[in-house]
Amino acid sequence: MKITNNTVVGLTYELKVSKEEEEVESAPFSVEVRDGEDPFYFLFGNSGLPEKFEELLAGKTQGDSFSFVLTADEAYGPADDEMIMSLPKSQFSGERGFEPGMLEEGNFLPLVDENGYPMQAKVLKDLGEDILLDFNHPLVGFDLHFDGEIHEVREATAEEIAHGHVHGEHGHQH
Repeated sequence: MKITNNTVVGLTYELKVSKEEEEVESAPFSVEVRDGEDPFYFLFGNSGLPEKFEELLAGKTQGDSFSFVLTADEAYGPADDEMIMSLPKSQFSGERGFEPGMLEEGNFLPLVDENGYPMQAKVLKDLGEDILLDFNHPLVGFDLHFDGEIHEVREATAEEIAHGHVHGEHGHQH
């Protein structure tokens, strides 16, 4: 089966990132490996992943390998200063499931947006009563280097299509 809209795709891959700063590009370094023990699954055409990423996988079938680079602009773009916000520390209390150590600089806080979708914010600075958070995607500003293989392709169920995500062993549990 070929990868098309409304197919569930499982990938194994290594993701490396690099950054171009003042005409000097850093050597790519590995940030994530998804192997056969823990493949990455998504609903093609409704993944929230960069458009170019899906475009480069379209039409491939199980067992096909892939290797491509998404530039920062094709991936998550540049950092947006409006995504850096100061919030009261009181919003991150123990009653809401947060522990004091979670608020240390450099940590990523697991959060949920107003629609119930998971998201994260990086702690930039402790400002006393407030905390400075960066809600930009962790990979903004980076070129993404993917090398991998199509692990599985199957038709999405009507429920997965309606909900907009993968269910079952490799997806969302309701």
